[in-house]
Amino acid sequence: MPSRIQPSEISRARRLRRAMTDGERKLWSELREFRRWHGIHVRRQAPVGPYVVDFVVHENGLIIEVDGEHHFSPSGMTRDRVRDDWLATQGYKVLRFNTGELETAFDGCVEEIMRELGLMLDTPTPNPSPQGGGGQGLE
Repeated sequence: MPSRIQPSEISRARRLRRAMTDGERKLWSELREFRRWHGIHVRRQAPVGPYVVDFVVHENGLIIEVDGEHHFSPSGMTRDRVRDDWLATQGYKVLRFNTGELETAFDGCVEEIMRELGLMLDTPTPNPSPQGGGGQGLE
């Protein structure tokens, strides 16, 4: 059974929700629609044990983190590894995206999340290109 969330963690989560980065805000605008389109509830800046995670889908055991520069220092990487290990013991998988990935490959990041949630099937596109051999040729 999960441990009780401390009031200080709830306050911290609320502060973080108000101070989301641009990357987090953009990703949240996409993830919040998952409930309407797929019936999947994504929470943002949510307490999970002693941590506040950027996004979590409790039902699927998935945590999504958006990492800024401080995550790439040796101490930041060590903290993240300890945190990810603890979250794994609680049954969560952590997907990490850096802010640059969200800027340059946003759709790919969303697709990776969807794949992890079982929302993307590896099916051919409905209208493959003629160069790929699967489309309609010009007559």
